[in-house]
Amino acid sequence: MKILKSRVTTGRGDAIVVVLSGNAANVMVMSDSSLRSYQSGGRFDYFGGYFDRSPAIIRPPAGCWNVIVDLGGRAGRVNASIRVIRQAA
Repeated sequence: MKILKSRVTTGRGDAIVVVLSGNAANVMVMSDSSLRSYQSGGRFDYFGGYFDRSPAIIRPPAGCWNVIVDLGGRAGRVNASIRVIRQAA
């Protein structure tokens, strides 16, 4: 399974912005325990979904998150840039 993975920390109201180039992809934001389950083929929870347009904008609760970009078994290539947009105070 070929995936792109990054770790980010969000505050209340922050947004994770994932800019895709190449193919459409699954963009999933998940906890450490969900990531372990995902990697072992088990059940997992996430924020996000399949994005065929860029950018993917996801607003999870405040915390430490794993951002996964996965082609989901489809052929092709994808590159992604990931950044957190902070909520203004």
